[in-house]
Amino acid sequence: MVSRSIVPGDRSGKSRLRTLLTLLFIAVFLYYGIDVGAVYFRRWQLVQEMKSLARLAPSLDDATIRRRLRAKVEALDLPQSAYQFEIRRLQRPREIRISTYYEETVELPFTRYTFKIRPLVRAPL
Repeated sequence: MVSRSIVPGDRSGKSRLRTLLTLLFIAVFLYYGIDVGAVYFRRWQLVQEMKSLARLAPSLDDATIRRRLRAKVEALDLPQSAYQFEIRRLQRPREIRISTYYEETVELPFTRYTFKIRPLVRAPL
C-alpha cells in the first residue's frame, strides 16, 4: 500500500478553493439570474398572447383585442405603461401590427438595471 504524504506544492487545497469559488459564482448567478429570467419570461408570455390574438384578428375587433391584452398585462403584473397597446390594421401589406412599450427594473449587486421592452407582433389579415 502506498501512502500519500503531504508535500509542498500539493494542489488539493487549490482545487477545493476553485470548487468553492465556482459554486459561489453559480449561486450568485442563479440568485440574480432568476430576476432577470422572470423579466424575459413575462415578455415571452405577453408576446405569445399578442401572437394568438393577431392570428384571430380577422374575426375580432380592436376593442376586444385590447381588452384581452390588458387582462394579460394585469395577470402578469406588468407596469402601467404596458397597458398602452398600439393596434394597427394595414392595407398594404394587408396585416395587423400589435405593439407596446414598458420598462422593468431589476436590482443587481451595486446597481439597478432597467430593461426597455418593446414587443411587436405582425400577422396577415
